[in-house]
Amino acid sequence: MKENVQIEKAVTPMLLPFDPDDFWQRVRLIIREEVTNAEKSRPALPIYETPGLTYKPLFKLAEVCKLFQVTKPTIYEWIRRGRLKRYKIESRVFFLWNDIQQLLQPEQDSKD
Repeated sequence: MKENVQIEKAVTPMLLPFDPDDFWQRVRLIIREEVTNAEKSRPALPIYETPGLTYKPLFKLAEVCKLFQVTKPTIYEWIRRGRLKRYKIESRVFFLWNDIQQLLQPEQDSKD
């Protein structure tokens, strides 16, 4: 006695007025937009992670320009005048944090 049992597909009621494929496409789009916005708003982290360092010891030319809000020719002029010392490592130019700190300090007249 074998009965022929036919299983019917259960129909899930729709709670949203979207086609399921359209719904999932919209969800993916929203997630993609949110991830992109989160990546844009995230501050850039330094490339290095060295325990114990409280400051970045070397700065690139572009970083010094950004720090002082000046152009590269201005930095080159400061180098030429002796206000800032550059350090070349192969073809790259770096600046020491201590030198940058000195340049940031207001000049004090020594009147005794």
